[in-house]
Amino acid sequence: MSVQDNESVNKPIWRTMFLFLIPLLLSNVLQSIGQLVGSVVVGRWLGVNDLAAISAFFPLFFLLVSFAIGIGSGSSILIGQAYGARNEERLKAIVGTTLTFTFLIGLALAVVGSIFTWDILRLMGTPDNVIGVSVHYARILLISMPIMFLYFVYTTFIRGIGDSKTPFYFLIISTVLNLALLPVLIFGWLGVPEFGIYGAAYASVISMVITFIIMLIYLKKVKHPLQFDASVRRHLRMEGSLMKLLLRLSIPSSINMILVSLSEIAVITFVNSFGSDATAAYGVVNQVASYVQMPAISLGIAVSIFAAQSIGANQFDRLKHVIHAGLALNYAIGGILVIVIYVFSKGILSWFLTDNSTLAIAHSLLMITLWSYLVFGHAQIITATMRASGTVLWPTVFSVVSIWLVEVPVAFVLSHYTSLGIKGIWVGYPAAFIISLISQFSYYQLSWKRKRFERLVQ
Repeated sequence: MSVQDNESVNKPIWRTMFLFLIPLLLSNVLQSIGQLVGSVVVGRWLGVNDLAAISAFFPLFFLLVSFAIGIGSGSSILIGQAYGARNEERLKAIVGTTLTFTFLIGLALAVVGSIFTWDILRLMGTPDNVIGVSVHYARILLISMPIMFLYFVYTTFIRGIGDSKTPFYFLIISTVLNLALLPVLIFGWLGVPEFGIYGAAYASVISMVITFIIMLIYLKKVKHPLQFDASVRRHLRMEGSLMKLLLRLSIPSSINMILVSLSEIAVITFVNSFGSDATAAYGVVNQVASYVQMPAISLGIAVSIFAAQSIGANQFDRLKHVIHAGLALNYAIGGILVIVIYVFSKGILSWFLTDNSTLAIAHSLLMITLWSYLVFGHAQIITATMRASGTVLWPTVFSVVSIWLVEVPVAFVLSHYTSLGIKGIWVGYPAAFIISLISQFSYYQLSWKRKRFERLVQ
C-alpha cells in the first residue's frame, strides 16, 4: 500500500506502519524459531559443550550467508524494475543470471569452507573440547550451501515483484518441517538413526531442500511470473550487462554484511578465550537479543519504504512524521520486549542452560547489553531515512566505523587489560550503538537535511 493510498483512508502513519510491520516481524520470528528450538534442545538435553559447538560456528555461517543476502538485495531491485516495466524476457534473464551466479558462489564457498573449516575455527580460537564437533556440524551445513543460496535468492525474487505472502507461507512450511525433524534426528525417534547434535544440522538442511522443491512445484502449478520454466532455463548463464548491474547493486550490501560478520568473528574469538561456558553463554544471549533486534531491523525496512514513497511524491514535510512514527514504535515495541526480558531473564535463559556458571555469564551479558538495542533501533531509523533518498555511502561508513573502531577495540581492551574480564566484551555493544547513533544523527542534521532541500530547489 502506498503513501497516497494510506492518506486516502486518513490513517495515522504509525498505525499504517504498524500494520506493515506485522508480516515482517512474523517472518523474522519464524526464521529464528527453528534455531531457537534447536538451541533449547541442544542446550538442555545434549549439554553446554554441544551448544558451544553450534555457537562457535554461527558467526562464520553468517559471514558466508552474507554473500547470498547481498546478491538477493541487488537482484530484487532489478527484478522490481523489470516486473514494473512488464518486461517478462528481462525478468527471466535476471532470474537466470542471478541463479547461476548464486549457485557458483555457493558451490565455491561450500568447497573452500569445507576444506578449511578446521583451520578457520582454530583461528577463531574455538575451544579444544568443542572444535571437533563444531567442524563436523559446520561441514554438514556448508555442503548444502549451493541449494541454500538458491532458496534464499528465489524468495527474494518473489518479494521483489511485490508478493510477500508466498515466501511467508513457505517459511511456515520450512519452520514446521524443521521443528518436526529436530527431535526425530537428534534423539533417533521412529526408527531413524540417532545423530545427536548433528541432527539439528540435518533437520535444517532437509527442511530447506524439501521446502524449496515444493515451492518450485507450486510456482509452476499456479503459473507464477517467477516460475522456473523453459525461459528461465534458457537464461541460466551469466549475461555480461546484467552481471555488471547485479554486482554494482550487490557489492555495497555484501561488503557491509561481511564486515559486520567479521566483527562478530572477532568478538567470539575474544569470548572463546574465556572457555566453552562463555561461548555457550554468548550463543544463547544472541538468540534472546535477536528478538529485541527484530523490531528495530523491521522498522528500518518499513521506514525506508515510507520515506522513499514520501520523497517520490515530493511530500518532504511528511518525512518527519515517518521518522517520528518509526521512533515511537521502536521505543514502544522494543521497550516492552526489553522490560519483559529483564524481568524474566533468569527464567528465559534457563530454557537453554542448566549449568549455573554458564547461566551467570549469560545473565551478565544480557543485563549489560539488552537496553542498548533501543539505541540501535533509533540509529536504524535515521539511517533508513537517509538511504531512502539514495544516500548510502556515509551511513555505511558510520556503521562500519562504529563496529570496527569502537565495538571490537573496546571489547578487546576492556576484556584483556582491565579487571572487567569477560564483562568488558559485553560493554563493546552499547558503546558501538551509541557512537553509531551520534554519528548518524549528526550527519542527518548537519548535512543530509541541507542536501535534501537543495534537491528541492533544483
